[in-house]
Amino acid sequence: MFLNAAGMVVEVGGQMSPGALVAREYGLPAVVSVPEATRRIETGQRVRIDGTQGTVEIMENGQ
Repeated sequence: MFLNAAGMVVEVGGQMSPGALVAREYGLPAVVSVPEATRRIETGQRVRIDGTQGTVEIMENGQ
């Protein structure tokens, strides 16, 4: 999965969770503990992930 991913957003977990550690190893931005992420982000929707700031921005169509 990580080979195709550009970043990772997870509802539950912390900085030391397995997904966050693997994302870090691959150099991918990751944000964890995002409430209702699976409800708010639709399949195929583009998001902007800032792992340093811990923010996730849902992009409008065409951005």
